[in-house]
Amino acid sequence: MAAATPVSRRGLLTGSAAAAGLIIGAGATEAGNLLTSSGPSKALTPGEDLMREHGVLKRVLLVFRAVSVRLATAQPVPAAAVADGAKIIHDYIEGFHEGLEEGYVFPRLLAAGRETATVQTLLVQHARGRRITSRVQQIVATAGALDRGPVRGQLRTDLDLFVRMYEPHEAREDTVVFPAFREITSARTLRDLGEKFTELETKQFGPDAFDRMVAAVVAAEKLVGIDDLNAFTPPEQD
Repeated sequence: MAAATPVSRRGLLTGSAAAAGLIIGAGATEAGNLLTSSGPSKALTPGEDLMREHGVLKRVLLVFRAVSVRLATAQPVPAAAVADGAKIIHDYIEGFHEGLEEGYVFPRLLAAGRETATVQTLLVQHARGRRITSRVQQIVATAGALDRGPVRGQLRTDLDLFVRMYEPHEAREDTVVFPAFREITSARTLRDLGEKFTELETKQFGPDAFDRMVAAVVAAEKLVGIDDLNAFTPPEQD
């Protein structure tokens, strides 16, 4: 995967209000002033866009889980699967997807007093996740690291921690945060934000970014032998 110039999270976020820990994003200000466009929009809604990005995240989590099993059972681990999965997380999830959440979604919820405790926890988890991803990338960037027992143990711990945190993290966003965001946001603003998200994704990653991310995940899945969906179907029982 080619490196991309990220839409900086720091560029989206400009400060916090102490009373509620309110994150005020530069993007949130911009979102309130987006010009409306005429005619029907083909862009996904913000919720649809963010949830399909969660689909990419979920598939990387499956790769990490499969790698963890290999590490636990002393099986060979394809370093490329870990490196590619971590790069998708770093570039697409942490460097873009979470920037959208922190710049456009969370500030609206905090300002409206909706799901404030959940949002604050999600922000902490974003920060913790970035540190774990950084450690994972450092491990797999070192030649021969996965041949050493202590390093394999550290990698397994990091992957397990990441999966354990992000499975409930994304589930809570999909079932609580995004529905609440939709409730407090007008249809016109949702449409405009959907178009803005598409514009930002294209600017950062080029056209067909989502399809290319999915293709990268599939390649990582193949390396750890989890690319065949049929393999997950349990046998029929009498």
